Amino acid sequence: MKVVSYNLRKHAAVGELTDLVETHGIDVLCIQEGDTAALAPTVGGLRLIGATENNRLGLAMYASDERFEILDTRVFAVRKSLHDRVLRPAHERLLAARLFDRVRGREVLVGDFHAAPLTASNALRRKQIAGAHAGMRALAPGAPALMVGDFNYPWFVNKLERHLTDAGFQLTRSTEPTYVRYKYFSGYFDFVTSNGYMIERVDVLPFGASDHRPISLTAHLAD
Repeated sequence: MKVVSYNLRKHAAVGELTDLVETHGIDVLCIQEGDTAALAPTVGGLRLIGATENNRLGLAMYASDERFEILDTRVFAVRKSLHDRVLRPAHERLLAARLFDRVRGREVLVGDFHAAPLTASNALRRKQIAGAHAGMRALAPGAPALMVGDFNYPWFVNKLERHLTDAGFQLTRSTEPTYVRYKYFSGYFDFVTSNGYMIERVDVLPFGASDHRPISLTAHLAD
């Protein structure tokens, strides 16, 4: 399963999506900071299967109708940061999809996640990540699960990795930094977490109109 995740920087990079899908042969496209009211119903052959409903700049997911039967999609609120309390309803930080993968013949879970910004603590973001995983698992307990997105977690990632391992999830970071701001500040912000999947590497695609670079990965079922 080929997945790409992209933070559009307040919808600025939306015009790049069709080329991303057509160039990279994507099965699932997850976006963050998209204007959900202005998204096209299809992009490069993928169909919009879900989006956050209350925050204008939110999450959305496109998937291949040829490969997947869409069984369920759901938006989850997680632990709120101060940012979320001031800018409601920014707490809608997970869009999860329960899919039947026709190629593999089984149900799978895909999550599109956007953690609280750097004004929040790493401890709060770890709780948000744990809450997002719990929400996904509630859709289909035991199904292989993959969550991508903007984790806003550039420092002390080893502690996050230990927490995820204890919870049964693997963290996979990108091969290069995914974020740059003002040409002086860069870091690894966009991650992948998984359970029941094997992911050899997470590649970073070229910069476009966003301050994030898209990440691209191929996930193989572990069994």
